Amino acid sequence: MRHKTPNLQATSPPNKPLGWFLRMFITLYDVYRFTIRFFKEGFLPPYEGKELIKQCYNIGLKTLPLISVTGFITGIVFTKQSRPSLAEFGAQSWLPSLVGIALLRTLAPLLTALISAGKVGSSIGAELGSMRVTEQIDAMEVSATNPFKFLVTTRVLATTITLPILTFYTAFIGLLGALLNVTVSENTSYKIFFESALEQITFLDITASTIKAVLFGFTISMVGCYQGYNSLKGTEGVGKAANSAVVIGMFLVFIEEVITVQFFALFRT
Repeated sequence: MRHKTPNLQATSPPNKPLGWFLRMFITLYDVYRFTIRFFKEGFLPPYEGKELIKQCYNIGLKTLPLISVTGFITGIVFTKQSRPSLAEFGAQSWLPSLVGIALLRTLAPLLTALISAGKVGSSIGAELGSMRVTEQIDAMEVSATNPFKFLVTTRVLATTITLPILTFYTAFIGLLGALLNVTVSENTSYKIFFESALEQITFLDITASTIKAVLFGFTISMVGCYQGYNSLKGTEGVGKAANSAVVIGMFLVFIEEVITVQFFALFRT
């Protein structure tokens, strides 16, 4: 059964700051229990294989058009904006390498995560929120079905699996956009471009991008599922769940980006 947050209006003291801190700690405790429940139920049978594949399709393939356009434009714009700065030092030959490093280390994981937070996070929050307010989740509990495993676990695992794949796809599409810009401006062959772009890429860069993408995917889906699964107040709660999933998801993605960049910088020194 779903954990219900106690009514703080009746229990919190008149002191507003103290009441705010109490609500914050209760929310953090709920998030902690929600996350622990995922790890307890996510890897134990029965497994919802069909639903997992369905969610991978919904999250992965249906996001490709938006990611393709955004990644391609990002590669073109980044290359076009970087060229004048490198030209001042006569280092235009470094442009493919700069684009490759920037895309794989930072731009591709972050761009994919932000797009997923806006599209996937809001979709999960709204979908589970509407199921909560229409009592579909309660009906699943009554019918001896585990709604948490069927609804939450599959979506979190699907997002965590597909986001690293989408990240490297975004990096590839971004390189294609950069290649188009370089070819038009400098008439560079695609072979020389890709050799220069991938020359400075190390195993650490690939590992760091993969880990970041996994963290971003887990965070985005977990926030969306938490907001939707615990949605209240009818249709207003559904809209609030979708909006909170996007805002909180993006905020946590930036926090994780800062932490992971600092962490992997220790291995590059």
